[in-house]
Amino acid sequence: MTLNVESTAFRSTIEAVRAVEPRIADAIVNELRDQRESLKLIASENYASPAVLLAMGNWLSDKYAEGAIGRRFYAGCQNVDTVEAVAVEHAKALFGAPYAYVQPHSGIDANLVAYWAILADRVEVPHLRKFGKRQVNDLTGAEWAELRAAFGNQRMLGMSLDAGGHLTHGFRPNISGKMFDQRSYGVDPSSGRIDYQALRETAREFKPLIIVGGYSAYPRKVDFAAMREIADEVGATLMVDMAHFAGLVAGKVFTGDYNPVEHAHIVTTTTHKSLRGPRGGAVLAQPELADQVDRGCPMVLGGPLSHVMAAKAIAFAEARQPEFATYAQQIVTNSQALAEGLLRRGIQLVSGGTDNHLVLIDVHPFGLTGRQAEQALLASGVVTNRNAIPQDPNGAWYTSGIRIGTPALTSRGLGAAEMDQIADLIHTVLSSTTPSAGSKAKYQIDPVVADQVSKQAADLLAPFPLYPGVDLG
Repeated sequence: MTLNVESTAFRSTIEAVRAVEPRIADAIVNELRDQRESLKLIASENYASPAVLLAMGNWLSDKYAEGAIGRRFYAGCQNVDTVEAVAVEHAKALFGAPYAYVQPHSGIDANLVAYWAILADRVEVPHLRKFGKRQVNDLTGAEWAELRAAFGNQRMLGMSLDAGGHLTHGFRPNISGKMFDQRSYGVDPSSGRIDYQALRETAREFKPLIIVGGYSAYPRKVDFAAMREIADEVGATLMVDMAHFAGLVAGKVFTGDYNPVEHAHIVTTTTHKSLRGPRGGAVLAQPELADQVDRGCPMVLGGPLSHVMAAKAIAFAEARQPEFATYAQQIVTNSQALAEGLLRRGIQLVSGGTDNHLVLIDVHPFGLTGRQAEQALLASGVVTNRNAIPQDPNGAWYTSGIRIGTPALTSRGLGAAEMDQIADLIHTVLSSTTPSAGSKAKYQIDPVVADQVSKQAADLLAPFPLYPGVDLG
């Protein structure tokens, strides 16, 4: 049998790993098997291309390259400069951004780089002029203490967790909640959508330094033009975290008022999720913030992961191809078909539907917590994650919701017809699950039902093989 390039590359990689530690090789092979067999509906997961995956396994991993392109703290970084410059070139072209920074290791890192860039650019410290034109990184310990005192009472306005916001948008478990005095905006209880007038009134009263747009579990478009108008009115910097929907921006599904790059001062993102790249982050910004963002390393970041930047460059290049726009539109088409299938079966959805890649199910009418529903679905071959819903009575751990998304299954080629079948499988599991008395975690489901759904899920996936060009033998 003649193997193709992809199969040869991955087989060789696994053989090299197995020679050192067989358990790791087995885990890698098992992960591919599990992903091939799973009905993956986690909204924040996807499948990177073989080219993206292979770009991470090379000698770029061996190189330290703190600093920025052409301004490194280590010698011999000419190849890293090339990699980072190509990734920046593709990112700027893909998103229509005047400036891009591709070093962040994750979305959280990207957000921290953005926050510190805004603080350094916007906060006026008493007597700061005495420092002249020196950059923040050049200040002495005593001068830093003065800056920290000034930074400590700055305000951030972000979406509440139960409305779909993220921990990095100013909540106490995350460092952003310790950096800022934070207040939240939510959604209208009756519609489940952002109330922009209420947001405006909160901003007028609170007067934040930063207004954060974006979400991790909000199933609707966001009017970023309206958010920029509010930010300008109160003198705030508008930062948008588009980690979840970056692929919909790249694929020109979100345009005009719904494209954050056209309206925000600074935009952060992950490079996986709907963008289908490696796990990592990036920052897009207006030119006036570029100098501060460029200091992300060493301000916030450690040495850039050069091999991951190479994979980001590949992913950005792939997303610039015409077929990616078709893929991005199909994500939304599938998400809406899935939502419609759930609604037809009487399942309650937050906001009544979706405009993007995700659907948020309220499982409370089934008498379940999100954790019980998540585990019952997992036992039935359907991989989801529990998520809080607006005014969630079960809090952020047990929750009352299930978040599902379509980016990964769309990558496998599933369409609207398959989404309706998936809605039926989800309904079968939820309606067949009962909570165990006195527990928010334990549940009961007929093993026959769970096994039947698992087989139906496998049959559904069979015509849509994952990585069909990769044969590990």
